[in-house]
Amino acid sequence: MEFRDLKRQYQAIKDDIDSKIHEVIEQTNFIQGKQVADLEKQLADYVGVKHCVACANGTDALQLALMTWGIGKGDAVFVPDFTFFSSGEAVSAVNAVPVFVDIEPDTYNIDCNSLETLIQGVIQEGRLQPKAIVAVDLFGQPADYERVRKVAEKYHMLLLEDAAQGFGGRIGEKRACSFGDIATTSFFPAKPFGCYGDGGAVFTDNEEWAQLLRSYRVHGKGSSKYDNVRIGMNSRLDTLQAAVLLAKFPVFIEKELDRMQHIAADYTQQLKDVVHTPYIKEEIYSSWAQYTIQLPDKTVRDGLRAYLKEQGIPSAVYYQKPMHRQEAFAGNKYDDRDYPATNRLSETVLSLPFHPYMEVEEISLVVNAVRKYLRG
Repeated sequence: MEFRDLKRQYQAIKDDIDSKIHEVIEQTNFIQGKQVADLEKQLADYVGVKHCVACANGTDALQLALMTWGIGKGDAVFVPDFTFFSSGEAVSAVNAVPVFVDIEPDTYNIDCNSLETLIQGVIQEGRLQPKAIVAVDLFGQPADYERVRKVAEKYHMLLLEDAAQGFGGRIGEKRACSFGDIATTSFFPAKPFGCYGDGGAVFTDNEEWAQLLRSYRVHGKGSSKYDNVRIGMNSRLDTLQAAVLLAKFPVFIEKELDRMQHIAADYTQQLKDVVHTPYIKEEIYSSWAQYTIQLPDKTVRDGLRAYLKEQGIPSAVYYQKPMHRQEAFAGNKYDDRDYPATNRLSETVLSLPFHPYMEVEEISLVVNAVRKYLRG
């Protein structure tokens, strides 16, 4: 059993993927080929924003956004404590300081009470200037953008939506990657909508920012490739990866997203009486990047994970080490007491095999193993 079965997905749409890859090879336009522009237009239209700027990966997407805003030394950027390293790494990469924020214990997304407390603390200290909030759509569920936006406006801060795991999700009819002043996503292969290598994209309605993003992603390009008007980076989406995404996109929106809702519902129905299953807020449509359960404590979590491995069932722990405990950020001196939810969840969460091509029998195999261990 695969944790996320990309082989099965490929077999289901093999002909279209192979055809689109072959087209790129025949055209030999491997850098910034027309497929990249086609993909950008389709994604912008789907999300409902004016501009999509494709780039090399989701980490670069975050950094490009921060560079576009001119964020740097002396600035504080507020980031959830329970997320992948890149959400905070990009902040440090532009010489700003990531201030980590605790999360809601049921959705795993940024806790606005913790956020406001930490913003006020930074203001009172006076060493840094609060500039931006990074809200991560963790495990596929968009953050509470109504509340986050109110906090951002109250303190005159920019809002960056990190939808690396959230592409395809929505709140009501408004789609992920349209909630931030700028939004980003990742096309890492294991994401809900992934390519066959690294890839990412940045979304915005702001014309000036879109022009800056396109410049920064190609060495600070001006009017031509040999006219460089600012220090940028080399962060172009490979044309072959754009071709893969173009083949996957209609299947993702027409079939896979709906299928993931059904698989998640099956898991929840069969596990809700033995374990803490995922909680999705009202009017939220999750893209289900992972299906994550909570166990009573670390001993039970680690025991279940070992038992599943013995049964040939893969699982994963996101995230074993909170951001504020990462050695790379040690110089910022965070207070461990500010993160009770993150500290607990890092020791109790476990993600189960999950992808849109799972069979009923596979779901039952996982469920039966979980139930047997927890009841035994």
